Amino acid sequence: MAWLLVIVAGLLETGFAVCLKLSHGFTRLWPTIAFCIFALGSFGLLTLALRRLDVGPAYAVWTGIGAAGTAIYGMIFLGDVVSTLKIVSISLVIIGVVGLQLSGSAH
Repeated sequence: MAWLLVIVAGLLETGFAVCLKLSHGFTRLWPTIAFCIFALGSFGLLTLALRRLDVGPAYAVWTGIGAAGTAIYGMIFLGDVVSTLKIVSISLVIIGVVGLQLSGSAH
């Protein structure tokens, strides 16, 4: 259950990063409100998950989902540049997170 919280928190991190961009420096009301909701949800779920998980692997999964998700969202929906290097780099982030998780202690 704790890992499910981390995964959802990572998806919410993607949401708050995208809303941060769409808020244009907190000058647009609805993206700013959405940013606050996503950020509070993300940090709240991560906090709950850290009651049962080691901080290193949990934080790596959270940030990895957020970073990869945000980059992918940007390429698909926001017109960010798509390149082979960017795709390979996102893949390496995901591989690194999985590797860190697999190397951690079992609970």
